[in-house]
Amino acid sequence: MLFNKLPDAIFLPLSGQNRQIYQAVLLELADLFFDEDLIDPFIPRDLVRSTIENAVVRLGVRRWESESDDDAEPPRSSADYTNRIYRRLVECGWLEEEQRIYRQYVLLTPSISYLLRSLVAIARLEKRSYGGAVLNVLSSLEAAINDPVGRGITLSEAAQTAADFSAHLTDMLLGLREMKISLSESKNPQEIVRGFFDRFVANILVSDYKTLKTRNNPFRYRRQIISMLRDLQFDLLRIEQLSQHYQLQYELDYDSAEAMVHQHINRIIRIFESVDQRLSAIDDFRYQLEKRVADTVRYMDKTTPGMAARLSRLIAELGQKKRGKLPLPTTLEEVGFISPASVRSPMRRRVEAQPRVITRNEIDPKVLELRRLFKEYKERREVKVDRIEAYLSRHFNGSDRVKATDFAIDSVEDYICFSYVRHLQSLGKKARKVASQYRIEFDDTYVCVADVVECRGFEIHRNS
Repeated sequence: MLFNKLPDAIFLPLSGQNRQIYQAVLLELADLFFDEDLIDPFIPRDLVRSTIENAVVRLGVRRWESESDDDAEPPRSSADYTNRIYRRLVECGWLEEEQRIYRQYVLLTPSISYLLRSLVAIARLEKRSYGGAVLNVLSSLEAAINDPVGRGITLSEAAQTAADFSAHLTDMLLGLREMKISLSESKNPQEIVRGFFDRFVANILVSDYKTLKTRNNPFRYRRQIISMLRDLQFDLLRIEQLSQHYQLQYELDYDSAEAMVHQHINRIIRIFESVDQRLSAIDDFRYQLEKRVADTVRYMDKTTPGMAARLSRLIAELGQKKRGKLPLPTTLEEVGFISPASVRSPMRRRVEAQPRVITRNEIDPKVLELRRLFKEYKERREVKVDRIEAYLSRHFNGSDRVKATDFAIDSVEDYICFSYVRHLQSLGKKARKVASQYRIEFDDTYVCVADVVECRGFEIHRNS
């Protein structure tokens, strides 16, 4: 249980009227006790007291509320502040003293150290790297799959990282909800806009949400992670090796170790399969929040009496001044307040593309054969000068003239050639050479050629 690990009075300094002072002191002590270069966790008491005194001086404490009957009189100096704060932290269990021969040392117990690190993380709200978290899960899974005997424990680390990642997504969603409620309760437009920029843009949009909307979205590795885990679920050899590795690391029996392996795999799959729904919920809250702020900005000038008249007078006065005497603006931002990039125009709600199954359409062989025949027929009907020239040479066969009734039409190609024999000049430049070799003479009779074409009679002469 929680209170079996922590002293009963551990939260008294942070719940009293002097909590702001204790907060600043604990943050200062955290830098001292959690120093990366610290080898011995036992800190001399004088160094701890001087650190507390530095925090008191930097904070500029001028007010102190009595915490017991013994300190009814307010402190008179920074040393007196330091003594009371140090004694209070020792009494409540934050600090523990230990004497070595003639020197006094101060240390943090493991539970207090973990609690202080957690409180410092909450106070500072450090930016989280989604790309680093997802890549950490991916690399841990690859290590566990490629070497289940030697590095199988990295599967457990991947499950823990995924759980922390999921918890942070939930925290971001709840943070947006809390901000939406607080802005909705505010009646002051200036406070709404100020809170939007101070809390949403600085803490959530830039640190978290903007990362999710970039082109290099860290979730692009999600399908790869899920695919690897799906394959691992049906890889009995690797599951057995991972279970044996878990059995050695956690000192469990084989059945419990195997159950833990499946539990970690299922946890990661559930987290990454539900990412889209959670991002959709976050996007809905974001849209409602930005719409609320955009509506507030839109009506801010309308609720200010005389704003239009003041702007009109200002523009009139500027128009009367010479160009060289116009004041240069020094307070305008790079992006105009009334522009597509301003807060008046919130981002559009993201429309999620619905998944669809891509299937390959099989074309009926009869259709393919029909296409082939049509293409072949089209090629046979194509007008080509070399075909016409060969057609004429075949019918002249050494003679100097050929009548219309002497031509044979045995195919589609012959029909096309016969049709253009009478109109070689209409083919333009490409048939000029062939047309110059022959001369055609028409008469007033109509003849039937090869029982196919009925046309005006003619006679073609070869030019010598």
